[in-house]
Formats: sequence, C-alpha cells, structure tokens
Amino acid sequence: MMETPLEQRLKRLIATAGPIPLSAYMALCLTDPAHGYYTTQRAIGGDGDFITAPEISQMFGEIIGAVFADTLVRSGREPMLYAEAGPGRGTLARDILRTLRQLAPGRVQRAALIEISTALQFEQARALHDLARLKHIPAIDALPGTDAMLFVANEFLDALPVRQFVKQAAAWREIMVGLVEGQLALTSVDASLDRSLLPQGHDAEPDGAVFEWAPAREAAISALAEQVRRRSGLALIIDYGHARSGFGDTVQAVRRHASVPVLHAPGECDLTSHVDFEPLARIAKAQGCDVAMMTQGDFLIGAGLLERAGALGAGQSSDVQQAISTAVERLAGPQQMGVLFKVLAIAKGVALPSPFASAG
Repeated sequence: MMETPLEQRLKRLIATAGPIPLSAYMALCLTDPAHGYYTTQRAIGGDGDFITAPEISQMFGEIIGAVFADTLVRSGREPMLYAEAGPGRGTLARDILRTLRQLAPGRVQRAALIEISTALQFEQARALHDLARLKHIPAIDALPGTDAMLFVANEFLDALPVRQFVKQAAAWREIMVGLVEGQLALTSVDASLDRSLLPQGHDAEPDGAVFEWAPAREAAISALAEQVRRRSGLALIIDYGHARSGFGDTVQAVRRHASVPVLHAPGECDLTSHVDFEPLARIAKAQGCDVAMMTQGDFLIGAGLLERAGALGAGQSSDVQQAISTAVERLAGPQQMGVLFKVLAIAKGVALPSPFASAG
C-alpha cells in the first residue's frame, strides 16, 4: 500500500527527532491542517467511516431538544446560546434547534459551533441557516457573549488524543510511535507518570496492563465547566466510554466502517478511544457545577424516547414502524449504544434534567 503524505512526514519527523507520544500521533493524524483526517476526509454517514446517533434517527436530537426546552422553560432565563462541539454535518444541531423552535419559540436565536473543518462549516451553515444566527469558533473558551448556555457534545471527546502507559517490570512506560526497520511501530520509553493519576489497584495490575490518560479531555471539560459556572446553563456530554476509571487499551482506528490497525494509513482513518468519565465528572464538580451521569439508554428512555417513537410511528406503514423500532434499539438497546454510551450532565443555575433525578 502506498504511504500517505502524512505517513511520509511522520517518518521524517521520527527519524530526525525520535519517537513521539501516541497522543501526538493522534493529534497529527486527526487535525493536521494539510493532511489530517478531520480536515480532509468525509467522516460521517454511509459514505464516510462511521454513523453517529443523530444520523441514525431524528429522535436523538429531538429528545435532547425537548430536554433543553424543558430546561429553558423551568429556568425562566432568556435568551440562551446554543453551543455544540464537534457538530459534524449539523444534523444534531438542526434537530435540536428545530425542536426548540417548536417547544420554546424565540428563546434560542444564536448558535456557536466548535468546528475546525471548513468543509463541515459550510455544511453546518447550510443546515442551520433558517434556525439561528451562527458563529463558528475554534475552542470552548472562545464561546461568544455572556448569555446562559445550552451545550452539547456528541462523540467529540472520544477523538481527543490520549496518552498510553504500559506496565513493564512494575514500572509504567509511555507508549510511543517510533520506527522499526523504516516502518511506523509502537514502542515504549521510560516515563515520569504521576502515580496519583493511576486508578486504584494499579499495583495489582499484571505486566502488559495499559493505562490511558487524556489531558486534552480534562482541559476541555475544565474549560466547559468554567463556561457553565460563569454563564449558568446546561451541558450534555455524550460519548462511549466507562463511568469508572480502569485499565485497558481502547485506542481504535476505523476506515470505511471497518476496524484497521492503529498505525494504518495516517490521516485517512478515524482514531478514537473510550472516554474515562470519572475524572471529567470530578473536574466539573471541582469547578462548582452540579454533575450527574447515566447511560445513554436510560437517558433517552427517561426523557421520552419511547413516547416519541410511538408518536412518529402512529398511522405509518409497518415498514416505517419497523425502521423506527430498529432506530430505538440502536440508540437505547443494551447490546447497541444504550449501555456503552454515557451522558454526563454539567449544570449551574438551572436544575439538572429530570432523567438525572435519581442519577449520581
């Protein structure tokens, strides 16, 4: 297979400067301006590499929109800014804003989207032109104005780079991307890892155990929690991952809806890892926010997914009803996205949504 342009550049970089952390490799592969995956590839949809929940069914965005509308009405605050990180083609934002227009008309008129791809910015602007005044921004800390905020990030954190450490002879060594016989390969080097970052029980982990640490995610949640605390509002973070910190190699590469090796075709594959929600919730709490977490299935069903599915299917053909039922299963079923995906709510100055009433 021919080397990608980014692969050639990575080899030159490593040959000159030595191995680079896996997190640096991920960052270059995903966001390099000239050859990064998110800046050059069509990622989402049947003709891309993966399908996200908003692409599965409009019900996903409608349920979030209904939760946001309820937050708006109960808070008595207006206006509110709608903000989203990693908005893809604008499908989720359109479904949410359309629902907000129906359930809380006139309360959300501005949208801020965190997006680095100019091609996707164009698609988002086209999708939302009739629903909100749109502003694209580069990062969470660039959110405009001081209005209270409704924020969502769906499958955004999983694409932020992670560092990996492997236990070898009772020491934790950092996994790096180096060169072996002229080809990209994973290796490890001595690391000065702060052991306070390690989950409980790390001394009992066997050699070969892998620990993942995502400082980029922690920084993003810290910035988000600061925005929520300062403005007031509600943020929903939706992604696949685990509620409690642990060990394991979860970094994965996907190309054309199939898994491929992590170092395959740099810049042309999606690279992600499972989100460790425990430290993120802790960071948001430390910022003074109210925090709760639950599975995506429990959240969607608690917020009215089944009722919405019934309303959509009423009077429709059996084929349409079956498609709706299949979408519900994919979004909320325990063997599909319902358990693996989590929803982290971060709020200040407004009540946490009703599905979280019994969540910790």
